[in-house]
Amino acid sequence: MHGLGNDFMVIDLISNPVVLTSTQIRRLADRHSGIGFDQLLLIEAPTRPDVEFNYRIFNADGNEVEHCGNGARCFARFVLDKGLTAHREMRVQTMRGVIVLSVGDDGFVTVDMGTPDFTPAALPFVADQAPVYQRTLTVEGQPLSVTFHAVSVGNPHAVIVVDDVAASPVRAIGTALGSHPDFPRGVNVGFMQILDRSRIRLRVFERGAGETQACGTGACAAVVCGRAAGLLDADVLAHLTGGDLRLSWAAAGQPVIMRGTAASVFEGSIDPEQFS
Repeated sequence: MHGLGNDFMVIDLISNPVVLTSTQIRRLADRHSGIGFDQLLLIEAPTRPDVEFNYRIFNADGNEVEHCGNGARCFARFVLDKGLTAHREMRVQTMRGVIVLSVGDDGFVTVDMGTPDFTPAALPFVADQAPVYQRTLTVEGQPLSVTFHAVSVGNPHAVIVVDDVAASPVRAIGTALGSHPDFPRGVNVGFMQILDRSRIRLRVFERGAGETQACGTGACAAVVCGRAAGLLDADVLAHLTGGDLRLSWAAAGQPVIMRGTAASVFEGSIDPEQFS
């Protein structure tokens, strides 16, 4: 499946119980010798009475991560289309907590992404609390001072405001900042160009995956950082490489709402032992 080009392998572990190792996930993620994906989504039976499913996410490097907005939309379409639920609105358990997914009659999926947290410990991020941060990175062998915002939207994000996202050295800066020791668990790095108060362009370099066509949590992070800085209105259209997302964030203490599409591409079967 994919959400705006951010692509996923989705496995229904309720019907097909299997345990995958990090080595198997990395080999499955390989686009030349495996299936190829940005993230692996696992659908599990619930472990608490107030949710319908448990939802786990693994990056292409085999590491489990806390949240994925584009993946959440694909998850909702998958369980509805496969008859695993009859509900168009569902509560789902993730590593970071419960999220609410709603599938509209038009096929668009709305996700309550939860409340953003700007405290450094939430990412985690080793820094004094401040609205804007600065680090000097080594980029292509040269020192470069980078100013950014930082926020957790269930997973960690650093957001850099740029004049031209197309010309930004996303891979170089994303690699350097994403692996900075002040982010002990790494960080996703977003590059946001503000077109006006209700529109942005965005590219995101994700932990364990590199630059993706779209990043739902990255879009949420960019909007809340831009809004907290007084640069954006409450409702924003985010233009990502793979397509558009609509984001809404009313105020501090309120959840971020994301709306976008999700699409199935193909189905198949595998023998996990072939990827051991």
